[in-house]
Amino acid sequence: MTAFPFDIVGFDLDGTLLDSHRDLAHAVNHALGLDGRRGVPASQVRAMVGGGARKMLTRAFEATGGLPDEARFEQLHAALLAFYERNISAETRLFPGGEAMLDQLAARGARIAVVTNKLERFAVKIFAELGLSDRFCAIIGGDTLGPGRGKPKPDLLQLMIARGGGGRAAYIGDTTYDTRAAAAAGIPCVAVSFGFSDLPPRELGAAAVIDHFDELVPVLERL
Repeated sequence: MTAFPFDIVGFDLDGTLLDSHRDLAHAVNHALGLDGRRGVPASQVRAMVGGGARKMLTRAFEATGGLPDEARFEQLHAALLAFYERNISAETRLFPGGEAMLDQLAARGARIAVVTNKLERFAVKIFAELGLSDRFCAIIGGDTLGPGRGKPKPDLLQLMIARGGGGRAAYIGDTTYDTRAAAAAGIPCVAVSFGFSDLPPRELGAAAVIDHFDELVPVLERL
């Protein structure tokens, strides 16, 4: 077998490795309900994901009458986070083919990481509850390095490479936050077409686009 070309393969979480939109929608609608607002369908919340919970909630408020004042926003944001933490993996699962794909990467000697704009404690909790924690050499969240250093800045991907022991890295994502961060870090990005993309997947600027995780290892071997 030809040597696998990447030492580290990193994944975004929401909309890339995990289909989490239903649990995110429940949390968003909990916060909206506390403010006396109508809920939004889970399918609509898919398009609001990206950049962290604060941005997601902002988009939900904008879709249901506009932003509340700052103090009320912070209160509802805290309520969303608390609800989500209690219910973080109720309906969240790997996308189809995800487990076999992770097995294939491990068999090729790749170190696997997660880099997300979700709070680190949430990312750690969700993978623990799904029984997946042992698969990753690093789980890095949007707050791991402190405020203002999440994607699309390259900082978290640079940390992924350091924690992964160095070497050639690739990143897998579903939004412009991911492709821009990878470009800034100087590593190739593969986009998934089944995620929560903020642009049509083939307009994200990725090195390649896949429609199913069965395609990922062969695509990485060609990059």
